[in-house]
Amino acid sequence: MPTPSPKLGAIDLNLLVVFDAVMQERSVTRAGNRLGLSQPAMSHALTRLRHMVKDALFVRSPKGMIPTPRAEQLAIPIRSALDGFQHALQPAEFDPSTTTQTFRVAVDNYAAIALVGPLVAEIAERAPGATVDLRPSGTLNIPDLLDRGEIDLAMGPIGELGERFLRRLLLQDEFVALLRKNHPASKAPRLAIESFAAAPHLEISSVRHETTFVDKELAKRKLRRRIALRAPFLSAGQILAASNMITVVPRRIAEEFVRNRPLVIRPLSLVSPAIDMAMIWPRRLDSQPAYQWLRNNVLGVIDRLK
Repeated sequence: MPTPSPKLGAIDLNLLVVFDAVMQERSVTRAGNRLGLSQPAMSHALTRLRHMVKDALFVRSPKGMIPTPRAEQLAIPIRSALDGFQHALQPAEFDPSTTTQTFRVAVDNYAAIALVGPLVAEIAERAPGATVDLRPSGTLNIPDLLDRGEIDLAMGPIGELGERFLRRLLLQDEFVALLRKNHPASKAPRLAIESFAAAPHLEISSVRHETTFVDKELAKRKLRRRIALRAPFLSAGQILAASNMITVVPRRIAEEFVRNRPLVIRPLSLVSPAIDMAMIWPRRLDSQPAYQWLRNNVLGVIDRLK
């Protein structure tokens, strides 16, 4: 005979809040600090919750509290339910001039460079009490964080992720070559393919845009490039300005480099694939006024950048 499900009226909402906090923090202590609850209160809540669902839910390990399969199964529905309660209690209208909302946005390096500056300025002007929590998306599991409600919006080279998410294309870009002003190959308005292939190349390790198309196109001409150095974005401008290296990056990133370094942009003598930057958000947040306002601000900044 199957175990009867708990009656909805018997469920203490505070237990679900505790579960969600431990699920996100992977630590009873950190979850308790976040909720303002003592260690005994947290332990008591977890004991009640374990009894209710007939599962251990979390197992201690050297890396923190590891969720059981049952906890993983419960995480998204509980996070969605808590979000629903929170949104239901918010005012039907959103007033940016008085809000103290925190907007949590994941961005890749491209979005951070091309969009974040004007977007943050726009939000600061229109919603001075709001907080923008920007998170670098390079190592993040974006669908998981959106499902858990840990981020509200993500921007980057994001494809379709399933029916529970909505997506909007923001920008399209192309690849260009970037090199120092007095580089031997910089005198011509367009790089000769032979000069491009012969130069040492810098590969920027922290920009998530594949440039393997370069190697494929060069191979068709029986040419190849040599990656002389791989380095993160923050050091790339200084390296290019002080060497004969060339790098291949999206045009808008190259334009930021040129503003701050003695560098020049040259079109590629190769066909560049299109680079897409999109934003994605959970369908459950689609009609929420605060998040609609946030996305509309993104679209307004994009219109001015085009």
